[in-house]
Amino acid sequence: MQDPQDHASASASSDPLKDTAPVDSAWSRQTLERLAFANLNEQKTARRWKVGLRMAWLVLLVVVFWHLFSYGSPSSNPSLPHTAMVSIVGEIGSETEASAENVMSSMRLALEDSGSQALVLLINSPGGSPVQAGLINDEIVRLRALHNKPIYAVVEESCASAAYYIAAAADQIYVDKASIVGSIGVLMDGFGFTELMNKLGVERRLMTAGANKGFLDPFSPQTEPQRKHAQAMLDQIHTQFIEVVKKGRGDRLKETPEMFSGLFWSGQQAVDLGLADSLGSLDGVAREVVKAPDVIDYTQRENVAERLVKRFGAAVGEGSVRALRSSTGLR
Repeated sequence: MQDPQDHASASASSDPLKDTAPVDSAWSRQTLERLAFANLNEQKTARRWKVGLRMAWLVLLVVVFWHLFSYGSPSSNPSLPHTAMVSIVGEIGSETEASAENVMSSMRLALEDSGSQALVLLINSPGGSPVQAGLINDEIVRLRALHNKPIYAVVEESCASAAYYIAAAADQIYVDKASIVGSIGVLMDGFGFTELMNKLGVERRLMTAGANKGFLDPFSPQTEPQRKHAQAMLDQIHTQFIEVVKKGRGDRLKETPEMFSGLFWSGQQAVDLGLADSLGSLDGVAREVVKAPDVIDYTQRENVAERLVKRFGAAVGEGSVRALRSSTGLR
């Protein structure tokens, strides 16, 4: 039989558990609520950071593209009297920065400005395409007559071949004493591997419609009539080059048998031969000849975005041409 005292003791010991149960339940609910609110706050903070980072990247991209598309624009106030400058640097070709399209548009922009007193073509080029050079030469003559402003050429390291084709149209040509000037000639180069093919026992299978369609093929022999045809074409272009130089330089030329042979000379020699007028630099010409020492660069250079677009377009166009060739057999 159980002692009544033991029963009372057991009842007394079970009462504290009954009293603390509601407290534990409330504490658990409060803890869960705090955890839930903390989680919500963390999610809000994360969203704010994500939005902030996206906005920062957007601002950065806008700034970068603004700098890219504004690259090459005049950096000074063009309304004040100044010397306009357009640089012709590197190879002259349709796909280069010294293309006729870029140079001519830059020249037009420079001469149309009311503040420009004269245009200086700053040249540092070994030459390039005679077609591109001829287009620029013609545009120099047209723009000078249209705007009645002098156009000068200032040579840095080199002004050879097609670059001199351009410079010959200028009113005056200024060079450094160590510049390379001249190379008034035309070339067409290539390779021939016919003897090597014979030694290796390799047969070239080339089929054409037209007897001379493949006469520049390096793996086929060149006939004498084909060589004469190419030489006649080169001689004609060379004659055009010489006529442009004589027209541009006039009585200043002191012709020698080697002048139009393709040789080139130092800047000092070029002055002595009449291929250039005087020694001078860009700043010196702007200050002493144009009398407008402030120089503004009007050169329109391709920015990164434009180059990417052109390369994408070229890649698409090349793919289309290849597909057309493969389907028709045309080359």
